[in-house]
Amino acid sequence: MGLFERYLSLWVALCIVSGVALGYAFPSTFALIATWEYAHVNVLIAVLIWVMIYPMMVQVDFSAIKDTKNNPRGLILTLVINWLIKPFTMAALGWLFFKVFFASMVDPQTANEYIAGMILLGVAPCTAMVFVWSQLTKGDPNYTLVQVSVNDVIMVFAFAPIAAFLLGVNNIEIPWETLLLSVVLYVVLPLLAGWLTRKALDRKQGIDGLVNALKPWSMIGLLGTVVLLFGFQAEKIINQPQAIVLIAIPLLIQTYGIFFIAYFIAKRMRLKHEIAAPACMIGTSNFFELAVAVAISLFGLHSGAALATVVGVLVEVPVMLSLVAFANRTRHWFGE
Repeated sequence: MGLFERYLSLWVALCIVSGVALGYAFPSTFALIATWEYAHVNVLIAVLIWVMIYPMMVQVDFSAIKDTKNNPRGLILTLVINWLIKPFTMAALGWLFFKVFFASMVDPQTANEYIAGMILLGVAPCTAMVFVWSQLTKGDPNYTLVQVSVNDVIMVFAFAPIAAFLLGVNNIEIPWETLLLSVVLYVVLPLLAGWLTRKALDRKQGIDGLVNALKPWSMIGLLGTVVLLFGFQAEKIINQPQAIVLIAIPLLIQTYGIFFIAYFIAKRMRLKHEIAAPACMIGTSNFFELAVAVAISLFGLHSGAALATVVGVLVEVPVMLSLVAFANRTRHWFGE
C-alpha cells in the first residue's frame, strides 16, 4: 500500500483545514476562481476532477464483465444497493430531516438545496476510491474491477433520470441541459478516454505502468479539489458550523445504514469475504467528485447543494475507514 493510501485520512484532513483557512484568508482569490466558468461548469474544478478520475477510468476493463456469469451474486448485491435502495433512502432521509426534524432550523430554499446535494451523492456510486477500500479489505481486485465497470456503464444511462426523478419529487427545479452536460463531462468522456487508452495500450502491455505513473496526478487532483471546495465554502463553514452538523447527521445515518444492510445481505447470501466486503463498500461510498461537480453546475459554487456534497467528502473518508476496520475484524463471519 502506498503512502497516499496509508495516510489517506490525514491528507484529506490537512487539505480540508488548508482549504478553509485559505478561503477565509483570501476570499477574493477564491471569488475570482469561482468566475472561471463555461456553461455553468467551473473550469478549474473540471480539470482537477478529470486529473483525479482519468487514472481510475483507465483501470475499468469492460472485457472482464463477461467473467461474472460464473459468480454473479456479488455483482447483483452491488447493483441492487446502488440503484434500487441507496438513492431512495438518501432522498427519504434528506426530506425527513430537512422538511420535518430540522424544518424550524433551516429556511425552505436552503433545505431544498441540502436535499438536492444529498440526492446527488446518493445517485452517484463510488468509482475512484473503491479500489482503495477494496485493497484495504483484501478484496478480490478483479471482481472489484468488474463491479466498478458495470456500475459505470449503468451510471451513464441511469444517473440523470434517477437524479431528475428524485429532485422532481422534492419539488426542486431540474435544469436538464446542465444535468446531462455534467454526466457527459464527468462520466461519459472520462470513461471513453479510459477505454480508448486501454485499447491503445493493450498491444503494448503498458496499462499497469501508465496507471502507476498517473497515481501521483490522481492524488494531486483529489487533494486539490478538496482544498478548492472547502475554500469556496470557507465562510459558511466558519460562520455556520451548525449547518455542517445538520447535514452530517443524515449522511452518517445513511452511510452506516446502507453498509450494514448490504453486509447483512452479503452474509445471508454466503458470499466470500473477498467479494462481500468490496461489494458493500461500493454500495456504501459515493462518487463525490461527480456529485460535487453536478451540484456546482446545477446550483452554484456557494449553494447549499454544493455545501452538502462537500460535507459528504468530510464525512466519507473517516466513516469508510471505520467500516474497513469493521469489515476486517468480522472476516470470520464469512467462514474465512
